[in-house]
Amino acid sequence: MGRVTQRRKVHRYVLDGSAAAMEFPVRHREDVLAVEEPLEIRLGNLSFSVTMRTPGDDFDLVAGFLVSEGVIWDADQLISLRFCAGEDENGVQTFNVVEAQLRPDVPLPDTGRHVYTSSSCGICGTDSIESVTKSSHFNPAADRLTVPVETLASLPDRLREAQAVFEVTGGVHAAGLFRIDDDGGAELLCLREDVGRHNAVDKVVGWALRERRLPLTNTVLQVSGRASFELVQKAALAGIPVLTAVSAPSSLAVELAESTGVTLAGFSRGTSLNVYAGSGRISTPAPMPR
Repeated sequence: MGRVTQRRKVHRYVLDGSAAAMEFPVRHREDVLAVEEPLEIRLGNLSFSVTMRTPGDDFDLVAGFLVSEGVIWDADQLISLRFCAGEDENGVQTFNVVEAQLRPDVPLPDTGRHVYTSSSCGICGTDSIESVTKSSHFNPAADRLTVPVETLASLPDRLREAQAVFEVTGGVHAAGLFRIDDDGGAELLCLREDVGRHNAVDKVVGWALRERRLPLTNTVLQVSGRASFELVQKAALAGIPVLTAVSAPSSLAVELAESTGVTLAGFSRGTSLNVYAGSGRISTPAPMPR
């Protein structure tokens, strides 16, 4: 998988009590790791942000990050994306700097903020909650989507089946965008993986921007981890009406979902799920006659 994964020698300790483990408690083998590298995002020649990410789909990541930061919301506002010169100690191109050229009438954000985001946090470096609660150009609350609960509960398994990088590393998050059809079925439109769950979502949103699909009406965003404040914010800014996670939401995520009209579900495990906001979008089977 190129720069996405990396092989490393490891010492594997086996403590299962077997005779083989007693004779050979330490085994030498190779393991496959998900790559994590920094990506600098520039607006023109101005540095805007540095994020830790898994290489791959970097243009989608940058485009989605700009949507999530409230900088752009239409594909025409983004003129171009390109890799800038950047070399490692051996003189090899790193592909770790991306320059975004915006349309001249798009106001530049405060590039002096020098945003740094780790692979575990999508809003680090911001000054306050108010500064990350951005005004969206889309309104998820107006989306009349209805999703059968059995369809929603099936999405984690479908997401897991499509996670090629997780299959070999066990070390990345995933975000999958599903379109819900008139019959309540779900079509997987885009899946992205990354060491950072917020990066995976940005890659999905960036793909949608570049494909001119925003706002993402009639869609569900399924994520592999927990539902945090910044993931709800990213969904709202992209016009996604439903966000569901395999783990728990935070209290602030639920509050934001309620205020923006995003349906938020958590602990979605195939046979059950909890809906914390926007339950009116979830349809259930008709009760069996007695």
